[in-house]
Amino acid sequence: MLEFAEAQYTDRKTLFVEVILPLAISKNYTYRVPFELNDAVAIGKRVVVQFGKSKLYTAVIAAITGHAPEKYEAKYLLDVLDDRPVVTERQLQFWKWLAEYYMCNDGEVMNAALPSALKLASETKIALNKGFEYDKAALHDKEFLIVEALDIQPELTVSDIAKLLGQKTVMPILKLLFEKNIINISEEVSDRYKPRKRTFITLNSIYHDQENLKELFAILEKRAPKQADAVLAYIKLSRHQKTISKNELAEESGAGTASINSLIEKEIFIAEEKNVSRLYYEDEDLFDTFELSVQQQDVLADIKQQFEQKDVLLLHGVTSSGKTQIYIRLIEEMIAQGKQVLYLLPEIALTTHIIERLRQYFGGNIGVYHSRFNDNERVEVWQKVLNNEYKVILGARSSVFLPFDDLGLIIVDEEHETSYKQFDPAPRYNARDAAIFLANMHGAKVLLGSATPSFESYFNARTHKYGFAELTERYGGVELPVIEVVSIAEETKKKTIQSHFTSVLMLDIQQALANKEQVILFQNRRGYAPVLLCKICAYTPKCINCDVSLTYHKHTGKLHCHYCGYKEDTPPVCPACGSTHLEYRGFGTEKIEDELSLILPAARITRMDLDTTRSRNSLQNILNDLEEKKIDILVGTQMVAKGLDFADVTVIGIINADALLKFPDYRANERSYQMLAQVSGRAGRRGKQGKVVIQTYDPNHRVIKQVIENDYHGLYFTEMEERRSFHYPPFYRIINLDIKHKNPEIVNNQAVYLANELRKNFGERVIGPESPLVSRIRNYYIRSIMLKFEKDGISINKVKATIREVITQFQTTKLSKGSVVQPDVDPY
Repeated sequence: MLEFAEAQYTDRKTLFVEVILPLAISKNYTYRVPFELNDAVAIGKRVVVQFGKSKLYTAVIAAITGHAPEKYEAKYLLDVLDDRPVVTERQLQFWKWLAEYYMCNDGEVMNAALPSALKLASETKIALNKGFEYDKAALHDKEFLIVEALDIQPELTVSDIAKLLGQKTVMPILKLLFEKNIINISEEVSDRYKPRKRTFITLNSIYHDQENLKELFAILEKRAPKQADAVLAYIKLSRHQKTISKNELAEESGAGTASINSLIEKEIFIAEEKNVSRLYYEDEDLFDTFELSVQQQDVLADIKQQFEQKDVLLLHGVTSSGKTQIYIRLIEEMIAQGKQVLYLLPEIALTTHIIERLRQYFGGNIGVYHSRFNDNERVEVWQKVLNNEYKVILGARSSVFLPFDDLGLIIVDEEHETSYKQFDPAPRYNARDAAIFLANMHGAKVLLGSATPSFESYFNARTHKYGFAELTERYGGVELPVIEVVSIAEETKKKTIQSHFTSVLMLDIQQALANKEQVILFQNRRGYAPVLLCKICAYTPKCINCDVSLTYHKHTGKLHCHYCGYKEDTPPVCPACGSTHLEYRGFGTEKIEDELSLILPAARITRMDLDTTRSRNSLQNILNDLEEKKIDILVGTQMVAKGLDFADVTVIGIINADALLKFPDYRANERSYQMLAQVSGRAGRRGKQGKVVIQTYDPNHRVIKQVIENDYHGLYFTEMEERRSFHYPPFYRIINLDIKHKNPEIVNNQAVYLANELRKNFGERVIGPESPLVSRIRNYYIRSIMLKFEKDGISINKVKATIREVITQFQTTKLSKGSVVQPDVDPY
């Protein structure tokens, strides 16, 4: 076939394409373009290629050339999937920068950037060769099973046959059948994107006449009351909605789909199936109801003026100072100029909460993008951004990968949040920093906003690399909350503490409930109890795959590993000594919820953590219930600290501040201040002044005092002195290397070898190897090497190139067998 094609197109130029494969390979691969596809190839289009022995992949064209690769013979690409590029050339440049800066491969960036549905699924399909006769009796048992199945169903995939035979590897059997000419094997790439369809209901126009409608009701109420309910529900919904879906009607009427189907069969209802957006699709009435305060107007004018000179600006505003309102005014200006805006948020929790507020102003102009969306929804947003249908995108960190055409502004809200950093898998990028580079590519501006800025951003603002603006007043003149610190040790001594709740906190909770107000309790650990301990021999159950103790979860009755997901039943007796004296130590959100419900049985208590927000709509349901005052007390992890804004939350309780303050990390004080200040900021946001109760064993801790005094500047200057002395950011850059292996002795030897090789180039800048806090995860033992580099007088690009060379050289040795080396640039 290819020989014929070449003969037919001999006068045409031979083209080769360099493609990015979704694999962690260090170089891009080159394929030859069949002559008949010469006009179809373009940079940014997806192509189907074979890589390895038989696997098919979807790759993205990164370059087109007339030169064949020198070191290997180029295979032909098999097909071009797109009529137009799905990845822009600017995006490919962005991918290249991410791969170079964060020391990973282009394919790893592609994997993170593209929605799964755009990385098509390769399925090998099997069918019988109808024109060939064979003796079934000569077939082996498994061959006979396959042929019998293909007689019943003409086409099966490899995965179907694997399930049929109950084994993973079926290719050798299929290869034998193919060689016997009994089956045909075809590689087919199936597109995973399918449009969403919904059935919409309209009332037959005959019943628009009131007399006919009355007559219909009279008949239905006698013969089919459920159907009458459905018609009544339709009329009720039609007063407020232009379109009514079948599902909405069934839910509103309680009649069930069978009754609605009967009405459709009788042609009382007309059903029409339509393709609909998987995203927000209802029409919104836009309104603009707020006015900026005098300080907000001054700050907005200052931001605009500074943007004439600076590309990046830090907005430092106390909690509830109205930063979002300033964002809205800036977004309005960008839309008026025809520009696109990316509004980054650190958590999906914030995305779902703030989207409703922004839609009040921008309606259908705003799109949402985050990891909770399924494949089809992510593709739909991707296509709408590519077609410039959305002017505003609100999303979590992965939205920096969208195919923007004309970005004018990127807003990074809560810019200090660690959630902007991706830790696994590669690329281990920070979306805040990546957004600054992305904006530079588009000639756009970046606004970083936070009540507790990261020290790096604040340092850049103080050294005039960034612009700087400050909001010092809460919007509407609301006062900052009163903060009271309570000593757990003192209350324990006086025996006034109930379970984990001091008398001060309990009194404030009860007062808030009596006033019909709401309470948020913060405990940054999920589960029921982090440790199960034998009182006789001190045995603690540990994960079989990781070096961590198992956490007890009451709702499952099992011990869980929070690193690998391993679970086991809670032992009735100690496995080590046989004692029955087992007790739970410590407490998580589940235990707080459980014990508080015993103390306050009338209170409506809900928990918000990873365990209760796993399903798609569970998080939104919790937030809606809190907004509608269906929840009295919300118990949560750090999710409750991030930007939530509810009018009736007046009391915040921090159950144990010590877990934050005592963490062994050079950022512990910075992170503790940020977390405590952000949680405190959820109280008394509208109208009434709030109250925050911080429970701790160390009430005189410097950071707690700085939180009470709202002394961010004092914290900053104290910490900066220490960081300068001990060579930490923002004065130095850090690159971590994690070496992993399933054998602890081997990983020690590998890490020592690699550290010694790095010292030959960088000397005392290399620290380690050391065991991290958790030194084994998923059966891989880990050793860490830290490299610190001064920011001035050294080329970080040359440093990274040297580190890559050392890692490559290490991977060519026998010693490296079975190891994984993971670089992490700017790891914190």
